[in-house]
Amino acid sequence: MNRINQKLKEDKKLLSIYFSAGYPNLEDTESIIQNLERSGADMIEIGLPFSDPLADGPTIQASSTQALKNGMTSDILFEQLKDIRESVSIPLIIMGYFNPMLQYGVEAFCKKCRDVGIDGLIIPDLPVDVYHSEYKETFEKYGLINVFLITPQTSDDRIHYIDSVSEGFIYMVSSASTTGAKVGFGNEQTDYFKRIANMKLKNPQIVGFGISNNETFLQATEYSKGAIIGSAFIKHLATNGVNAIDKFVDTIL
Repeated sequence: MNRINQKLKEDKKLLSIYFSAGYPNLEDTESIIQNLERSGADMIEIGLPFSDPLADGPTIQASSTQALKNGMTSDILFEQLKDIRESVSIPLIIMGYFNPMLQYGVEAFCKKCRDVGIDGLIIPDLPVDVYHSEYKETFEKYGLINVFLITPQTSDDRIHYIDSVSEGFIYMVSSASTTGAKVGFGNEQTDYFKRIANMKLKNPQIVGFGISNNETFLQATEYSKGAIIGSAFIKHLATNGVNAIDKFVDTIL
């Protein structure tokens, strides 16, 4: 069974952490992953830096830009991850845009993911129907789960279609905006969380965008399986470095 699905079966709310590979320094990727697992993270989203990250807020954009300046590429990331499964057992997901994967070759990229122990991909600009018709067989051939995003504006019909194509979890974007930490969730977001929960989808949902502390983590997970934190963690990395990751996770859980 894929590690993502194994993790989703656990009787707990899940914390997934996102960071940009190659940030703050090019060689930090493996250490960040190892420290996150030791600190209690349940899943990790490894951001593959891209020059035009449409869904990302300023914090993640800046980290992605710095990672590119540091020299991060798909080949370097795979090289950094080649031995990661000797020390890390939790699910690892690569989150990135489709253009670099197309340039690499979709099948070659998927094969590399399998070879280094990646469990899934999140590709915000790959439409679910294109994935379903053109790439699903390739992803499944290499044991990869593709995670799709929904927003408050996604229609019920579209959500049910995404649910039917999905095999892991659904990434529930908390609001129709870019990524970034927020103070808290208002009634509009809470109503959205309730609405999706009441749809009784076959795939669990994990909430992303706007989660930065224990309060927002608890709000986001009241009606979902877990929550994803990105911008707040990257800010912590920028200020405190790789060796203080446990202190960040402690403030969330």
